[in-house]
Amino acid sequence: MGDPSPVCAASAIILPVAVAEPLVSGWRMRHDASAAAGVPAHVTVIAPFLAPERVTADVLAELRALFSARPAPQVRFTRSGRFPATGDAPGVLYLDPEPADGLRALTETVVGRWPEAPPYGGIHGQIVPHLTVAIAGEATLDRLQHELDGALGAGFGATLTDAVLYIRAGDRWRARASLPLGAPGA
Repeated sequence: MGDPSPVCAASAIILPVAVAEPLVSGWRMRHDASAAAGVPAHVTVIAPFLAPERVTADVLAELRALFSARPAPQVRFTRSGRFPATGDAPGVLYLDPEPADGLRALTETVVGRWPEAPPYGGIHGQIVPHLTVAIAGEATLDRLQHELDGALGAGFGATLTDAVLYIRAGDRWRARASLPLGAPGA
């Protein structure tokens, strides 16, 4: 959930992946500032979303209706992936959820309703659902990916039953609202 300014207010919607915590929490605490700021292991639905003052009771009601109408994604994490460093931005090591189509469709649904909030501020050309493990330089990511792949083994599955709206103010992210998804589906 990359917000470059630690004092900037923002919001984001994530799908927490509690089952991933034992595997990734150590790496995330050392190499992903969002973990130290209070964000659990997750797949991002949309970040940034709306400015906190725009997240009204009406917006929350719309979000709850939108999420409850969508099936809870059932995914497996069996492999890691990387986004390479670009310019001044470090690279990203992540777990790759499969299938990703339902996750991508969830993001597209939110963007369809709030087009003023494109994923990652519109800086990436496509939506690539992922669970960030580390943000670092390439040499560090090479080492961490080797460790992660060894620890991942055959991988694990998860049913993502709840999205959570987080609000950032100062250097902390805080859960603002739970957004339950419908019955599990593909």
